[in-house]
Amino acid sequence: MTLTMAGDPLEAVAGIEDGSTILVGGFGAAGEPVDLIDALLHSGAKDLTLVSNNAGGGDGGIALLVKERRIRKVVCSFPRQFNSWHFDAAYRAGELALELVPQGNLAERIRAAGAGIGAFYTPTGYGTMLAEGKETREIDGRGHVLEYPIRGDVALVRAHLADELGNLVYRKTARNFGPIMATAAARTIVQVDDILPVGALDPETIVTPCIYVDVVVRVDRHDKVPSDSAGGGQ
Repeated sequence: MTLTMAGDPLEAVAGIEDGSTILVGGFGAAGEPVDLIDALLHSGAKDLTLVSNNAGGGDGGIALLVKERRIRKVVCSFPRQFNSWHFDAAYRAGELALELVPQGNLAERIRAAGAGIGAFYTPTGYGTMLAEGKETREIDGRGHVLEYPIRGDVALVRAHLADELGNLVYRKTARNFGPIMATAAARTIVQVDDILPVGALDPETIVTPCIYVDVVVRVDRHDKVPSDSAGGGQ
């Protein structure tokens, strides 16, 4: 695998095809790859299946993809918040499909894809509408639902730092879905605050190894925080 260092977010997302399944990291604003999402919007890709913790809010990021009808299906755990007016309008108009997945199941289904797990049983959702049409069984006296992995054609991830090989370090809660999404996609595109020389990252802080990373783009921000993760390899 050869790592690509993109010059800008639009170059990073080039080649994403219509109809792709896109895994998008973030928990609200924490860890959301905003610049990659904006670039995806400008790339013109459409008929996308979006896998994310939420379906966007306000007038930016994922919400703009929904507004512009670039997404045909959302797979998420929290589709509607106080400012999810674009999702609400598209869903009520029948222009957007929704697969609602409990948050723990969403994380585990993505993780299972990266770990090569064929399927797993979970008690979450058993006996509810979310279990309709799914295989169930009793395990240790408790009902369980069979869930299948969620794989992506592309993962859009935000990390704090990368080195020149593509090893990634995340910053605090911005880590959330990024690491598992990076393992579950055929192609992983990452925006970072900075790219450091090989050996500058403490190996103990590396969360996503470079083998899972295909494209890295540095996005310069005036509000960057000082690195507390570098300095390894001394």
